[in-house]
Amino acid sequence: MKRYVMNSESGSSLAGANNPNPAVSVRSWYVRLAALSLVFGNLAVTPSFAQDAADLARAAQNPVASMISVPFQNNINFDVGPYESTQNILNIQPVIPIDFSDKWNLITRTIVPLISQPAFAPGQSRSNGLGDIQVSAFLSPKQVGPSGLIWGAGVIAQLDTASSSRLGAGAWGLGPTFVALKMQGPWVLGGLINNVWSISEDSGRDSVNTMLMQPFVNYNFPDKPGRYLTFSPVITANWEAESGNRWTIPLGLGIGQIMKWGKQPVNMQASAYYNVEKPKFGADWQLRLQLQLMYPK
Repeated sequence: MKRYVMNSESGSSLAGANNPNPAVSVRSWYVRLAALSLVFGNLAVTPSFAQDAADLARAAQNPVASMISVPFQNNINFDVGPYESTQNILNIQPVIPIDFSDKWNLITRTIVPLISQPAFAPGQSRSNGLGDIQVSAFLSPKQVGPSGLIWGAGVIAQLDTASSSRLGAGAWGLGPTFVALKMQGPWVLGGLINNVWSISEDSGRDSVNTMLMQPFVNYNFPDKPGRYLTFSPVITANWEAESGNRWTIPLGLGIGQIMKWGKQPVNMQASAYYNVEKPKFGADWQLRLQLQLMYPK
């Protein structure tokens, strides 16, 4: 099955037919990311908030933390489709922990994608709207084990909610999901994986069998509370596609900072990724910008 909607991500193209010099555009986006890094570098937390910022940074980097949060993650994908246009995906991702029992938490994570999809054929216009919503539920122990391993296991459901056939798979899906991580000094190391199989497809639509794998490596600056570097590529595999169009494998880096807007803790993050492996009409580059509202207990 061929799918052109990216998971984790309108305008004109960054490079290619509408840009005679792709290298200049790539450099320009590195300059913009460097500028964002300088902005983060000049942000500082107050001494009274320093310890809270450090703790919140670790909570934000833990997918099964017992904390309500609402991330708004905007993914700008460049050189998408046959016309090398720009795709934009705003993922609204509320995370709600539930006190399941004395020993277990149930962590629910919903992804609501708002997509701006460029044209893929002559005469076709840009499509804007809602994509397929995904809902994950993880059972996770409340107490960290003696090895320091934090983990959660559960199910992921894909809902056939796309407002246009071009914005979704046209299928309901279900599958397992698992996350594990460890916190060692300033480092947070871990990964998340899931696989979704379709259980019902719309007429004329292909079966779904897709895997998502997200390793993450975060370094928290000891002398800059709440500031961190992050490596968290979203690797996907479409098992229904031909081998040459199966994988999307990005490499890149980002920077983040915990701060307060009045009394509201927020996590701001900027990352850039280059796809070293991608389907034929997949994006070359991605700029990921995130604002996460955090509601600690």
